[in-house]
Amino acid sequence: MKLKVLFSYFLMGALIWSCNENSSEKSAISTDETSFDYVVEQFADIQILRYQIPGFNELSIEQKKLVYYLYQAGLAGRDIMWDQNYRHNLQIRAALESVYENYSGDKGSDNWKAFETYLKRVWFSNGIHHHYSNDKLVPGFSPEYLTELLNETNTELSGDPFNVIFNEQDAKKVNKKKGVDNVAASAINFYDPSITDKEVEVYYASAYKGPEGKPVETGLNTKLVKKNGKIIEEVYKSGGLYGSAIDEIIKWLELAKGVAENEQQANTLALLIEYYNTGNLDTWDAYAISWVNSKEGDIDWINGFIEVYNDPKGYKGSYESIIQIKDFEMSKQMAVLSENAQWFEDTSPLMEEHKKKNVVGVSYKTVNVAAEAGDASPSTPIGVNLPNNNWIRQDHGSKSVSLGNIIDSYNNAGGSGRLKEFANDKEEIAFEEKYGKTASKLLTALHEVVGHASGQLNEGVGQPKETLKHYASTMEEGRADLVGLYFLMDPKLQELGLTDNYEELGKTAYDRYIRNGMVTQLVRINLGDDIEEDHMVNRQWVSSWVFEKGMSEKVIEKVERDGKTYYNINDYKKLRELFGQLLQETQRIKSEGDFKAAEDLVEGYGVKVDQKLHAEVLERNSVFKSAPYSGFVNPELMAETNDAGEIITVTIVQPESFAGQMMSYSKNYGFLK
Repeated sequence: MKLKVLFSYFLMGALIWSCNENSSEKSAISTDETSFDYVVEQFADIQILRYQIPGFNELSIEQKKLVYYLYQAGLAGRDIMWDQNYRHNLQIRAALESVYENYSGDKGSDNWKAFETYLKRVWFSNGIHHHYSNDKLVPGFSPEYLTELLNETNTELSGDPFNVIFNEQDAKKVNKKKGVDNVAASAINFYDPSITDKEVEVYYASAYKGPEGKPVETGLNTKLVKKNGKIIEEVYKSGGLYGSAIDEIIKWLELAKGVAENEQQANTLALLIEYYNTGNLDTWDAYAISWVNSKEGDIDWINGFIEVYNDPKGYKGSYESIIQIKDFEMSKQMAVLSENAQWFEDTSPLMEEHKKKNVVGVSYKTVNVAAEAGDASPSTPIGVNLPNNNWIRQDHGSKSVSLGNIIDSYNNAGGSGRLKEFANDKEEIAFEEKYGKTASKLLTALHEVVGHASGQLNEGVGQPKETLKHYASTMEEGRADLVGLYFLMDPKLQELGLTDNYEELGKTAYDRYIRNGMVTQLVRINLGDDIEEDHMVNRQWVSSWVFEKGMSEKVIEKVERDGKTYYNINDYKKLRELFGQLLQETQRIKSEGDFKAAEDLVEGYGVKVDQKLHAEVLERNSVFKSAPYSGFVNPELMAETNDAGEIITVTIVQPESFAGQMMSYSKNYGFLK
């Protein structure tokens, strides 16, 4: 489970063996922390940033090799994510990149600029659907102009892959709206286009679910297809679906295993390799158990088909990779949350029968990202808690990480203009400027360490993806947010040394959450649209529910001043009580598998938008130039070898441009045809 970042401006205040074989555009960009250039460029609704890798130069050569091999393994699977997102993505990308590389005509025209912007948006989204809204990207040029570009560059793109760029077909990558066939209405490439929601439910009702009490993540690494009228699974594995890319992943994982920091790491990598070779989900569980117990060493990784947000049915995992280097000082400071996980569980407002009697092995680290790929790039989470399988989390614990250098990059690239526009008063601004960064980090930590690890299902109740269906992800993210919000105004945080003033910290966290959930996140969607992305939905249903329930006592007050709308919290202690009440109810819904209550909560509070307020927010936001979404280019790790082909050092080179890195990736990691 991952915590997606809010707007960057609200966080601020609101390879191959030879070092020459994987080259893209390079520049002598400073890596000195005081002069580092965090911003690459901005286009459409997106800002591209860079991040540094603190601690990399202090690693031993064997550790650098490990990071390098894991980096290569992650990028080897990049194209899997593109194909998972939509069946025509790779063909469309190849054609657009051919035009970009070979066109020699007028590059100063509005049409060409629109083409460049469209291609960059496609790169950022790993396909032709918006990375957040899931709507198909709209090109700012005509079919005739694209045809002209294709002809002039001798590039082939025709039929459905050409037409879908401009028509209404496959308009939504993931559609979780109530009242539609969610599978048939989603363009995501986890199911043949002819397969329906009902057929998926029937298929998985009788599919292998693992040993009694220890269910596997059924359907996680497969595509459902129809052959001769019969539905079957095509498995992602060596020799199976995506086999050519998976073989490359395996090659680099084998090299990584050879330089593992310890035996546990090596055994864990061996299980991941076995899983990729076989596609066996019991092996995936064995790997997850080994991985969560692999706690020694400075290097860690996330690799596999993991998060199910992109599947309207919640079965299929999207490919992702994150390579991590431990941030020793920050991890030491935040480890107190892991050490006190049982205290948080025992003192939470959950019903007693829904509390875990023994919270096992919740580990928390702040890490510095060395590279990301797939579902984690270019748009990245800021916190991750894995594994996702509930019984493994309960019996063996979980790992929670905060991506420290990613958060720092967001903070260093942000600004405070929007904060001053949307905050209600000077006190709110002052709290944000003093405690905003700490509140953000602690909410992420509590969300991941305590939130996702908290609570238990009632005996005999199925997994949330089976009981809560397409509401499972937003309910889980909201539940984890509520755990964090409830404890962010608890004196325990000050007792643990995590803040010097828990009350002001809590006020800051509550202000920023309500401000975002009720107002500022609306800049991310088009006027007239519902909210659909799971994290945005959960922030609205949490905020709207507590606003409504506290209305009679004016716990949160809607303020209209000079034609502008603000939300002011009058009673923070009462708001904390409301967060606790909603947390209890949300856990009850999950524990009991109460689909109707989940539907009422999400549809009643999380989806619909006040159109008058939305128009106002978009108008107020129009004066600011910073984009509402941010993502990253990755530092490039370059291996230098001796005459015998042995790696003697690994260096970091920051890419000069987003386009240069994307073109390099397609050239060097295009393992799917």
